[in-house]
Amino acid sequence: MTNQTSPESDNVAVDPDDVLAPGAPDSESAEAEGADFISQPAKVMRIGSMVKTLLDEARSAPLDEAGRKRLREIYQTSIHELSGALSPDLSNELARMALPFGDDVPSESELRIAQAQLVGWLEGLFHGIQASLFAQQAAAAAQLEKMRERSLNPGPGDGRAGTYL
Repeated sequence: MTNQTSPESDNVAVDPDDVLAPGAPDSESAEAEGADFISQPAKVMRIGSMVKTLLDEARSAPLDEAGRKRLREIYQTSIHELSGALSPDLSNELARMALPFGDDVPSESELRIAQAQLVGWLEGLFHGIQASLFAQQAAAAAQLEKMRERSLNPGPGDGRAGTYL
């Protein structure tokens, strides 16, 4: 039996070895570049949801000085907690993006801008995670399809013709 494959089956867009699982940098190139991953995804999701809710609240009602102070504290704590749940590369990116407030109480607009920036960064992070998961699923599906083809269409050297002793 000969191995008959169509040109489409030989083309695989993503090699499974090139796709990293979050938290599992296992190729030399990824380690050299610094793999982006999240060590505590549930924590990041909780903080992201909280920050988004706070941003909605800050938009809907005027904040007095005490409210702005409290919102600044929550924002800074959120940044600190997020940094602990991220890889060093992502943590450094977050630190560059989320600059601390000064000693004065921030204005409502400063707080809204900072929180909107953080929400946007987190949404970008979530989209990156989704894209990575999609690529992993596509790679796994392609690998499974290749395995199925090999088992259904063994190559010419796999035949068992001849004398058995």
